[in-house]
Amino acid sequence: MTVEAAWWSSLRDGAVRCELCPLGCRLNQGREGPCGSRANVGGRMAATQYGRLVSAAVDPIEKKPLYHFHPGAAILSVAAQGCNLHCRFCQNWTISQGRDASSSPVTPAQLVARARAEGSLGIAYTYSEPLVWYEFVRDTARLARAAGLKNVVVSNGFLNREPLLDLLPLIDAANVDLKAMDDDFYRKICKARLEPVLRTIRLCREIGTHLEITNLVIPGYNDDDEHLARLVDFVADVGRDVPLHFSAYHPAHRMDAPPTPLETLRRAAALAKRKLDFVYLGNVRIRGAGDTSCPHCGELCVVREGYATRNLLSDGNCCPGCGRKLPLVAA
Repeated sequence: MTVEAAWWSSLRDGAVRCELCPLGCRLNQGREGPCGSRANVGGRMAATQYGRLVSAAVDPIEKKPLYHFHPGAAILSVAAQGCNLHCRFCQNWTISQGRDASSSPVTPAQLVARARAEGSLGIAYTYSEPLVWYEFVRDTARLARAAGLKNVVVSNGFLNREPLLDLLPLIDAANVDLKAMDDDFYRKICKARLEPVLRTIRLCREIGTHLEITNLVIPGYNDDDEHLARLVDFVADVGRDVPLHFSAYHPAHRMDAPPTPLETLRRAAALAKRKLDFVYLGNVRIRGAGDTSCPHCGELCVVREGYATRNLLSDGNCCPGCGRKLPLVAA
């Protein structure tokens, strides 16, 4: 199913300009964008991956990772092929960068019906880059919202301001992957820019979308104290209660840097906890690294062992120790 894309303009000689993300691709007739999800078909921009599903599974919400949004819930997680970044270290490169992933057709109504049948909290648009699946995410999110389901995006955040502002009112929670606090890193390693990602993070916070941030810590690239301090300072400026997830890197796709040492993750967490209330470590098994503790009294509030979650919060999402309300979203 191919539908006309949103956010584009016509140019001379049948070419079109994509206005969805900061790349601003100019496409001649018959050409596909580098994101693999938009193409010039007969002088009009087409959303070529609309309704094309390459992955679907019911996951723990913690797998996104979202630790402060309905802890312990299960959510239907779906993806299309494509991404507007080309990260050398991509963990899901077979569907984000590849063009040969098998897919099956699905309509927004069918996906919402499946989420309801699965008893899912809602729908998570994840695995690849959901924001280049824009039209399908928008249409499905509207139906999901009407059906009382939650909408979650796990994204690189590389989108223009206007499309983002149009979509965010439909999104209940977002985990944005802040890959580095370094524009050169984004240019050389991801073929993108840093500032649009920072803008997305700020807009999520301003609009009231539940926000969590993930940083993949890559040895030799973004793991020194100076870089980590700049990242923590930015997150703290957005809000000291924004959960920050440091995730361990493992060699993948086109990057062969060594895996992230546990000591590096512990060092990053220690640095972040000076200014942030909630810091987590992912892709590793370190006892207590995924637990949520009260920033006021230190009492355990949510215990996580792998993806098994034990919620100790009292009514109103309050700490069982001091009774203060924690900034979590739960039923």
